[in-house]
Amino acid sequence: MARMHSRKHGKAKSYKPIDKKIGPWMTYKAKEIELIITKLAKTGETASAIGLHLRDQYGIPDVKTVIKKRITQVLKEKDLQPEVPEDVMALLKKEVFLKKHLEKNHKDEGAKRGLILTQSKTKRLVKYYKNNGRLPVDWNYDPKRIALMVE
Repeated sequence: MARMHSRKHGKAKSYKPIDKKIGPWMTYKAKEIELIITKLAKTGETASAIGLHLRDQYGIPDVKTVIKKRITQVLKEKDLQPEVPEDVMALLKKEVFLKKHLEKNHKDEGAKRGLILTQSKTKRLVKYYKNNGRLPVDWNYDPKRIALMVE
């Protein structure tokens, strides 16, 4: 798949386990995994960080094969889902970092372009989440408010 703002193809991929079977080393039941997910979410972990934690610490390669739900679905059921989706928050953090960088290095043209591209990605993603109901319709993309929200 081609990248959004270049005409190049990327090589980075994340492979799911080939077998959809639960491994013999798995001793956790679905309820136990849901409890672990809620515990990690209450400590402030994001959904992707929870998945990495489950994989590395608990030996659970794929949560969906065990509990038949995604981590975000479990968080939504338990009302632990963050107000702003994780991918939007990552782009907002990147924007704030680039703005701070440009205050010190105002002649950095590459960073200026990176900021413009990041802002366009953010606006596009916010529009998508508003249409799907994940973000409230009255949620506005305000750079000043974003800086406060990220910090």
